[in-house]
Amino acid sequence: MKNLQILAISGSLRAKSSNTAVLQAASILAPAEIEIILYSGLANLPHFNPDLDCEPLPKEVISLRQQIKSSDAIIISSPEYAHGVPGSFKNALDWLVSSTEFPGKPIALINTNPRATIALSSLTEILVTMSAQIIKPANLTLDLAGKSLDAAGIVADKELAKSLNRAIALLIEAIS
Repeated sequence: MKNLQILAISGSLRAKSSNTAVLQAASILAPAEIEIILYSGLANLPHFNPDLDCEPLPKEVISLRQQIKSSDAIIISSPEYAHGVPGSFKNALDWLVSSTEFPGKPIALINTNPRATIALSSLTEILVTMSAQIIKPANLTLDLAGKSLDAAGIVADKELAKSLNRAIALLIEAIS
């Protein structure tokens, strides 16, 4: 199997986010030939403005688009705020709407709160509209609500690690 690169995007800006922790855990659990890179530029993206979506693009947008382009797939984990996708994450998606790097990109979704179904449904609709290729068998819902687990805690939990490993394997299978 060739080495694959997966971009992991957390929709949360919180320092101790369960969404970020699950993506960090995925990076730890991934097979050696799979590199999962956590996107760290969400907070630095400028507010989307179609007037700015032209050359020269803001450097933060160029970086996001380059990371999307160089990735074989994307894993997204996003919280639900007021029944919706967090504004900062939606802003990142808006910067990708007119890009050529995003359409057709294989994506797996991880939901860290089984009650957060409205944002997940909304995010799925947004991604389908943007021509993403959602790999449904690789989508995963984990119950991390109120558990305050970091990446090491997720990896140490046998059931959580097993579920996350299975989702990663199904994503890899779909893109290999």
